Amino acid sequence: MSVLDVRDVSIVYRVGDFKDIGLKDWVVKKLKGTYYAENFYADKHITFSLEKGDMLGIIGSNGAGKSTLLKAVSGIMRPTEGEVICNSNVVALLELGSGFDGELSVKENTFLRGALLGYTRKFMTEKYDEIIAFSELKEFEDRPFKHLSSGMKSRLAFSIASFVQPEILILDEVMAVGDGGFRKKSEEKTREIIAGGATTILVSHDLTQVRDMCNKILWLHKGEQITFGTDVQQICDNYEAFLNGWNSLEEIKEIYG
Repeated sequence: MSVLDVRDVSIVYRVGDFKDIGLKDWVVKKLKGTYYAENFYADKHITFSLEKGDMLGIIGSNGAGKSTLLKAVSGIMRPTEGEVICNSNVVALLELGSGFDGELSVKENTFLRGALLGYTRKFMTEKYDEIIAFSELKEFEDRPFKHLSSGMKSRLAFSIASFVQPEILILDEVMAVGDGGFRKKSEEKTREIIAGGATTILVSHDLTQVRDMCNKILWLHKGEQITFGTDVQQICDNYEAFLNGWNSLEEIKEIYG
C-alpha cells in the first residue's frame, strides 16, 4: 500500500513583465503589443508512488525541479496541477536554516524545531541528550545558533529530524554537508530509520550515495520526468553517461520511451 502518491503534479510560475511594471506601463505595453508574460513549468507532470520503507533517490542537474517538487510533497507548496496524496507524518530538511532562530542557543533551537514539527516539550526533553550527542554539538549547546557553521547547522537539523521518528523523511542535500565521519553516521542513521519502516526521499548529487542507499530513483531534467523506477544502478549509469556527454537527452528519452 502506498504511503505517498504523486499524481501528474505540475508546478507553474507566471513570469514576465508584470513583475516589474506598474499599471500605466502595463496598459502601454498591451496597446503596443510588447507585453510579455508566460507560464514557466518548474515541474511538469511528475508521477510516482512510494511504499512504506522505500528510499527514493531524486537526481538531476541544477534547475531540474528537485527542491520545488519536495516542497509540494512536504506540503509547503500546493501543486498547480495534479495532486499529492500523503497521510503520513512528514519531516522535511529542505533549507537548513529554516525553523531556527539565530539569536537563541543551540539547545533552545532544538526545542523550537521540535515544537514546529509538532512534538511536545516532554518528548523533546526525553530525546534531547540523544539528539545533541548525535549532532556532536554538546560543547556548543549554550552558544547562539548564528555562531554555528553551515555544517554544524546541518548536523543539528538532521539529528532532530532523525530522532523524532518521522514516517516520511525528506533530505535535500543534507547528508552532503559536514565531514566524512558525520556523513557516514547520517547514512547509518537513515538506514536505521528505513529499517524501522520509515519512507525516505533523498536529493543528492552523490551518485555513490544514491546507488548504495536507494531502492527507487526519480530522474528529473528541467522540470521534466525522465524516468522513475527500481533499477537504480542502470538509471544512475545512464545519468552519468548523459552528464559526460556520451548520450544525448534525445537518446536517453528513447531508452525510456
